Amino acid sequence: MLIRKLFKFENAHIVRNCSSDRCRRSIHGHSYKVEVLLEAHALDHGQMVYDFGLMKGSIRDVIDAFDHAVCFWDKDDPEYIRLCQQFSARWIALPVSPSAEQFARLFFVTIDALLKQTQMRNGESDDVRLHSVIAHETDTGYAQAFREDAYNPRMGEIRLAEIVFSEQVKAEWHDPRMMEKLLAGECFVNPEVLLQVPVPGGESR
Repeated sequence: MLIRKLFKFENAHIVRNCSSDRCRRSIHGHSYKVEVLLEAHALDHGQMVYDFGLMKGSIRDVIDAFDHAVCFWDKDDPEYIRLCQQFSARWIALPVSPSAEQFARLFFVTIDALLKQTQMRNGESDDVRLHSVIAHETDTGYAQAFREDAYNPRMGEIRLAEIVFSEQVKAEWHDPRMMEKLLAGECFVNPEVLLQVPVPGGESR
């Protein structure tokens, strides 16, 4: 069975070497929608694949890091990178170009690592795993990354240690040490019970 959770963020970038002249030479932004799809062949104690509420923790923090941030390829012009860092408190340096395809791969690699290092506490199946990630760059265009895409060296290797988040981005995480813990192989422990403040008009899961 598959479940999917939708996240949204606003982001600015330049995609070097692409065909579109506006995209390759000018900073521009998109209203992104990211779908995270999980799969399992059994259900937890609540008869769910994985409680959507659990995806509002570290997984949401990873994706929200890109909101109102500027992303740049760490192989871009050093002066451009310097100016991005100087004039934006929220920036992310990536080991790949910030295309929709690479966003989908990058989110897959990061979320996959988070899930592998998470201790489940509500009877989740041993085979709960990340199925794919869809990154919608526009209403009509998206990229979907599967496991074979995320770890395909022909598309550029994505090493978590090479993703650099600005201090402002990290300060806004629920756990400012999230990436440090992820890189160190530390365990993330799901809460036994999620205590949530109701949001008017928001979903219950």
